[in-house]
Amino acid sequence: MKIVAFDFDGTLSDSEMTVLLGERKGVADQMEDITARAMNDEISYAKSLRDRAALLEGLPLSDAEDAFADVRLRPGAAEILSDLSEKGTHVAILTGGFERGVLAALDREGVSVDTIIANRLPDDGEALTGEVEGPLIEGTKDEALESLAEEHDADMVNTVAVGDGANDLPMLEVAGLAVGFDPKPAVAPACDTIVSHMNELHDILKTKNAI
Repeated sequence: MKIVAFDFDGTLSDSEMTVLLGERKGVADQMEDITARAMNDEISYAKSLRDRAALLEGLPLSDAEDAFADVRLRPGAAEILSDLSEKGTHVAILTGGFERGVLAALDREGVSVDTIIANRLPDDGEALTGEVEGPLIEGTKDEALESLAEEHDADMVNTVAVGDGANDLPMLEVAGLAVGFDPKPAVAPACDTIVSHMNELHDILKTKNAI
């Protein structure tokens, strides 16, 4: 396997960035409802993300940074990322979440990845504007994974996708190996294999010679 692409929220991390942000704005319950509907494919991911971002309008930047600092990798995730890197496998994080939170979590564990494709929450210098921008709002993860494969001269059969929610379905459907990490019911049928712990994922990647 030449490329392994991970979702972030709900997969590499058990944090949900928008909920962490929402807690500081007092709108976490509303956000959880929107997120659940999107992950079960009841509303479009783009609509869910814009609706959640809108609830964050006016959140001070200091509060936003505190929320991003609370983002954590799952136990065992840093080891997988490190082992993949050591093997020379290209590691990508494809997330509708936010780059600042991803980087904060990676930095905390002292690990890095080759590619991060994520969204951003614009600010006016003092607070969040309630808008969201980035490549994975309307863009889909299959397009991102296919572009990576083409860029690195890799056949799609030599790619792995790991995810849990409805917005991961496109990349799971085109990857050579689709791994569901405790996937939502609407996602499980698209997975070649399902895991619920990072040690299980590590074992699968090792059998595929990615690690």
